Amino acid sequence: MYIFSNNPLLMPDHHSSPPESKTFFHVPVLLQEAIAGLALKPGGRYLDATVGGGGHSFEILRSHPDIQLVALDQDRQAIAAAQERLAEYGDRTEFHHCNFSNYAPQADEKFDGILADLGVSSVQFDQADRGFSFRHEAPLDMRMNDQQSLTAADVINHEDEKQLADLIYTYGEERLSRRIARNIVQARPIQTTKELADVIWKNVPNSYRHGRIHPATRTFQALRIAVNRELDVLESLIRQSPHWLNPKGRLVIISFHSLEDRIVKFGFREHPLLTVVTKKPMISQEQETRENPRARSAKLRVAERSPDTEQEF
Repeated sequence: MYIFSNNPLLMPDHHSSPPESKTFFHVPVLLQEAIAGLALKPGGRYLDATVGGGGHSFEILRSHPDIQLVALDQDRQAIAAAQERLAEYGDRTEFHHCNFSNYAPQADEKFDGILADLGVSSVQFDQADRGFSFRHEAPLDMRMNDQQSLTAADVINHEDEKQLADLIYTYGEERLSRRIARNIVQARPIQTTKELADVIWKNVPNSYRHGRIHPATRTFQALRIAVNRELDVLESLIRQSPHWLNPKGRLVIISFHSLEDRIVKFGFREHPLLTVVTKKPMISQEQETRENPRARSAKLRVAERSPDTEQEF
């Protein structure tokens, strides 16, 4: 069953076709750990809040023949890829093109488990026209949902210097944020990923250029987080989703940087309906890291809905 959100700002654009799904490939990280964390059961109903290419969802659906799944993603290309990947389970899957913070279950709809993999997919990084990476010459876009209006170019060219510096420092944890912001403002307008990376490269100390990561890495992370409101929507998910769970239902979240993991850690701990299952986050094993280097930074945490069904807040 294929259902799309009725929010007009999030619905597919019927005047243009979604990008080809065949180019969308995303290796699911911590796959076995996520499946174990969900504690799947026959006849269960599950929510994949970030379906991506459908890797986690495929394993959920094939675990039991009567499991039902709702799949969300704000990326039209991901939705198309997941529909293709999960086609054999068509009568057991329901798709919504929306950010999980905009999802509104029916009043009586409950899940036995919810999964959110917060990582940016390989295709989003590797497709030049998405503008997520400075490894490709591309417009400064960085939108997960190509139907929203705000782009990275808007942020770079219209925020004032202090706001830009604060954004880069807060979301990128970049210690040279003020210097970088000052030079960005002086170099405006900046329209492409390469232009931005070059401005940063030319205006940091020589020693900074030969560090473990490219000098533009943290600034690009900060822009992506800001454009897609990643931390805001994560906080919203943790606040709302426990109310969508059946008693003893599991909430599993995979994060990829310290800002996300901090929100998940304290959000699980402080939510009145949740009990923390993983005292420490689960991380990828050596073999997975070797086969998929992007799994190196992944952290998985699990919480369980209180069995007290009468306790609502």
